[in-house]
Amino acid sequence: MTAPRDGLPEDLVVRAATPEDAEALAHLHLDVWDDAYTGLMPQQILDDRRDRVQERVERWRELLADPEVTTLLATAADELVGLASAGPGLDNDLVLSGDVVLELKALYVRASWWGRGIGSTLFRAAVGDRAAYLWVLAGNDRAISFYEHHGFRLDGTEDELDEGLHVRMVRAGTP
Repeated sequence: MTAPRDGLPEDLVVRAATPEDAEALAHLHLDVWDDAYTGLMPQQILDDRRDRVQERVERWRELLADPEVTTLLATAADELVGLASAGPGLDNDLVLSGDVVLELKALYVRASWWGRGIGSTLFRAAVGDRAAYLWVLAGNDRAISFYEHHGFRLDGTEDELDEGLHVRMVRAGTP
């Protein structure tokens, strides 16, 4: 049984992912991309990802073996409902300055679980109060609003990828 819509599910568990989670994580990642990006990016990109499931599983095995990247999973009602991944940033303008060295690489929750606090719980577990940055698909107003609520601001940096225009958001740490 889950808590009311405005509260966390009573049985929510957040834990570190392991390489043994790679297959389930790959399928979750495909599902949450469909939830978040259908209508925001070319459908062919979403379809192509589903055509390469085994590649996605192997990629997650590699990522989960990286000791510098933390990937967390959220489960509720015996279902894998979300993920968050954070690790060393790769954006030299931020990292080399020493201002922000942590990148939130992924944060997703199944649409059927949106609005229950799971994303915020995953965010706090992965990033906490630390300075961090992330990239978000332009036009993903739901995600941008979520990150603004957690103290992130658009910094004007953009990157055009196959999926569409990505914009960078940065947050200073809490002293």
